[in-house]
Parts: sequence; C-alpha cells; structure tokens
Amino acid sequence: MKPLLIYDGDCNFCRRWAARWKIFTGEAVDYLPYQEAAERFPGISPAQFQAAVQLIEPGGSVSSGAEAVFRTLAYHPQKAWMFWLYRQLPFFRAASEGFYKFVAGRRVLFSKITEFFWGNHLEPSTYFLTRRIFLIWLGVIYLIAFASLAAQIDGLIGSRGILPVKEYFEAVYRKAGLSGIRFFPSLVWIHPGDGFLRFLCWAGMGFSFLLILELIPVFALFFLWLFYLSLAAAGQDFLSFQWDNLLLETGFLAIFFAPFKWTAGNPGVRPSGVIHGLFKWLLFRLMFSSGFVKLAGGDPAWRNLTALSFHYETQPLPVWTSWFMRQLPAGFHKISAGAMFGMEILIPFLIFAPRRLRFTGCFFLILFQILILATGNYCFFNLLTIGLCLLLLDDSVWKSFGRFFGFRAVLSGRKMEEVKTGGRPHGITLAVAALIYFISGAVFFQTLNPGLRFPKFIENCVDLARPFRSINRYGLFAVMTTSRPEIILEASLDGKNWEPYEFKYKPGDPFRKPVFVQPHQPRLDWQMWFAALGTYPQNPWFISFCVRLLEGEPKVLRLLRTHPFPARTPKYIRAVVYDYRFTDPAARRSSRAWWKRERKGLYLPALSLAVSP
Repeated sequence: MKPLLIYDGDCNFCRRWAARWKIFTGEAVDYLPYQEAAERFPGISPAQFQAAVQLIEPGGSVSSGAEAVFRTLAYHPQKAWMFWLYRQLPFFRAASEGFYKFVAGRRVLFSKITEFFWGNHLEPSTYFLTRRIFLIWLGVIYLIAFASLAAQIDGLIGSRGILPVKEYFEAVYRKAGLSGIRFFPSLVWIHPGDGFLRFLCWAGMGFSFLLILELIPVFALFFLWLFYLSLAAAGQDFLSFQWDNLLLETGFLAIFFAPFKWTAGNPGVRPSGVIHGLFKWLLFRLMFSSGFVKLAGGDPAWRNLTALSFHYETQPLPVWTSWFMRQLPAGFHKISAGAMFGMEILIPFLIFAPRRLRFTGCFFLILFQILILATGNYCFFNLLTIGLCLLLLDDSVWKSFGRFFGFRAVLSGRKMEEVKTGGRPHGITLAVAALIYFISGAVFFQTLNPGLRFPKFIENCVDLARPFRSINRYGLFAVMTTSRPEIILEASLDGKNWEPYEFKYKPGDPFRKPVFVQPHQPRLDWQMWFAALGTYPQNPWFISFCVRLLEGEPKVLRLLRTHPFPARTPKYIRAVVYDYRFTDPAARRSSRAWWKRERKGLYLPALSLAVSP
C-alpha cells in the first residue's frame, strides 16, 4: 500500500544514501535491500537491482535510477521541486540520468568521497542543541554589552556627559523635524534623561538573563535588539563600532531563529533553515570582507605582509602579551600575516561546505578568534564571532561532547519527521529572509566594489535599512597604523606646572603594565585612540570632554583612572602628543618600563573656561 524503494544492500554507498532518504520521507516510503525483496518482484532481474535503485509504487509502476530517486524524495513536500524539474526540463532529466550512471559505475570511489566530506553517517544535520547553546551564548554577550554600557553611560552621553544625548536629539529635531526619528530610531526620543538611559541598560540586562534562562526567547530577543538599537542610535561616537552593528544584526536574525515558545528548552520547533543560512552568510561576510578590504585598500603594510610587525603595539588597547608578540622576528610576523589572510579569505568558503569541511572551517575560525583574544582587547567582538561559528556545528557534535565528558546530552534523539515545524508563520520568515538576502547582497557587493551603483530602488532599500544597523558592511583594519601617537591630557592650576590625567586602560604611564579588560569596552579609551590619529577639530567630542574636566564633572572623572587635583578643579587643560613604542627586552630588564615615548608637540593648546585659545 506504500511506495517501496529497493537498493543494493551489499553496497555501502547505497545503504548510506537510502538511510538519508528514509529520514526525509519518513513513513511515506518503505525501503528494502534487493537481497530481501527480489523474490517478490520476479519481473526485475538481479542485474537491474544491482545497476540502479528501483521504486515500486502502489499502482504497480516501476521507475529506476535518477527518476526513482526524485520520485521517492517527492514524498517529502520540501523536496518535490526536484522531481518537478526532472519532469519539466529535458536537459535536467538527461543530465541527472547521466550523472546517476556515472556515480553508479564508481560506487567505491564515491563512497570514499562521501565518507571524506560527510563522515560515516549521511543523516541530515539537526540544530536543536546548537540553537539552544547559541541563544544562551548570545544572551551572555548581550549581558556583557549592556553591563559595560551601564558602567559608563552617564559619563558618555548623560545630561552631564561628554556628548549629552538630549542636546544631540534636540539638534537633530531642529534640523530634520520628525524625520529625524527615522534616521536615529531610538526609544530615547521619549525621554532623553539619565534615568531612562540607565533603565535601558538595566532592562537589557534583565532580558539577557531571560534569554540565558531560555524563557520567552523571542520576546526577550526583540526587546534586547530594540533597547540596544536605542542606545546605539543615541550613543553617537561612542557606539559607532562594527561590533555594535554586528550584535544588532545577529540579535535581529536571532528573533526569527528562536523557537516561538515560552521556553527554548523544549526542542519541539525545528530551527529555521533559511535563517540558519542567513547566519552563515553573515559570518562569511564578516570574515571575507575583513580580509578583502585589507588587500583592496592598497595599504603596503598588508600587501608586503609586514602589518603585524606594527599591529601589536599600535592596536587600540594592547595587552601585556602584545609586548611579547612584538618582540618576535619579522619573518614570524610575515608568516602570521599570510596565515591571517588564509583565515579571512579562504577559510570562510568552508562555511558552506559539506559537514566535515564545515567543521574544519569552524575549528580554524574559532582558533583565529582565540588568538586575537589572547593578544588584544576587542571587547565582546571575538566572543560574538565565536558564537556565530558555533552555528556551523550540528547536534551530533554536542552529543559527542556529552559522551566524551560523561554527561547526558539535553536533547534526546528524535526523528526529523516527528519534530514540528510550526511556531511562527513560515511565510513571514521567508519574506524577512528574502529581504535580508536582497539588501545584504547589495551591501556586500558594494564592499567589494565601492564604485558599484545599483538601480534607485535597490539604493532606496539600502538607505531605509541603514539606520536600523541590522544589515551592515564589515571590514576591520583596512589600513594598518604603523606608529602610535598617544594623547596625554595635562591639567594645571597656574599655567606653568602641568600634571597628567591617567586613563584606566589606554597607554599613559610607560611603567604601567598593559592589561586585559575585555569583554568590557572602555569606550572613552577607545575614542582617544581614534582621536590621536586625527586632529581635535576632527573630533568635536574631545573639546566637550576637556570642558567637562575643567568643570570637574564627577560622572566624567569616573571614566578616568586618576586626575591630578582631586580636591580642586584645574584652571587650565591641554593635550600633548607622544609617540609610543614598546621597549625592547634589554630596556625592559633595565628600566622595567613597558613603553618608551617621545614628545611630538601639542595636540590641543591650553584651554580655560574663562579664556579660549
């Protein structure tokens, strides 16, 4: 009463693929090796059974080869399109039959190829455990991001901060009116006060805990995305980093990836394959673009593989391991730069490869992020990238880990056909995915070719999506800085004797050891690195920062490690530029200094609240 697919039970290649097809078709089709079924069908010779699979349908019709395969898979609704192509396109039909005969005549070879790419089992991968681990990981990243902001939000964009958001939004409204809300989508428009900014940070931490605990994941993810977008739009220079955009893009996709249930712990809703594909596409764009812009930018330091000879001491916030890396020979740095290009340009293609190659790509991408973590401070960026890499692994990996470490996997084995596919309207997910693929593709190709222009309709779509920072362009360190100008702020009571401010994490005192601060991001310290690469007119926030220091504003002073006059406010303030270099081992042993520095001149002439320069 059911279709029966008969295959060669002595052929390892045939057994593997029959087992895979059985998972797709479930109870709709029966499967038997011809060694058991041949007697029931004397009209089919043993040679025919050995040459190709045979499909016997309830009406008695028999098909073989590629036609039998496509007819069998058509009993799975999502696979029926292949049989439609077979019937409607003569070229596809001829090519399919020719390829089937080619493979059937070389089963041993293709069995080895299959094992190399997919392993011993061809069962379709499932991602229930992977999704759960990823969402918990994302919850931790969100918690880090909101907690880091909560510790410094008042001093950065509060009413007495460096760049008060209330004044910023008022200026936007005067210039753009209500359309300013479209360009800066943020809940902060409702109440741009310090209390509301802190509320967004603390509420974000609360929803992060809900996501970590796997409670109302879709709702938690929506509000996490909305609150972080609100802070990012209000944060101006201090929340303009690529990892802020990456978190928003990842968080937005996760809204459609999480199960639409009260708890994510029940794996009854199959993860969306199309959204899973978007995560892979995001990881590919992130990695490949970062490598591509380094080569396409024309920077000689990247072209001749000398960039890493400078990177460890010129990166924004070096760590103590950076000093040791800088001492390694130039040849090592060249080899490292070549390996880095392999990681960023070649390895990303394994993201879309068959199972074993995909796992290999995942291993190298995670290893690459760990090496970056070990030699620099990049807040939550590397952890977030590792989270995206985890999506390349399927449930079998986590179950293997569970068996290896002696604990029972959370998800018990369930057949694919027994798992529900519901949870949210499938059409909505497909529409959102199609729109994201469309816009992100345009953005990606403009990254590869900045001069590329699309039709007006596509450009308008990109412009409409841009303010939400959830479909982004990526590409880190396109140009390598080969020197390290460092701004040292100094205060004075009389205009003659000057004392320095000390920041918490950026280089200042040459004898202070560079420290690890990640995953926290001290955003003022980061902006000081960017400011040193330009001039103070190019960084208007810097003047506002100096004014707050002259006023002795406690919320801003808390962003610093020390200030020279704790009991008084300075009368004058100035900024001096120094060239910083790591000491060599001999100087380090003799002086105990981590840095050597040379004064280059004034960055900002002396300022006073009473007298402007």
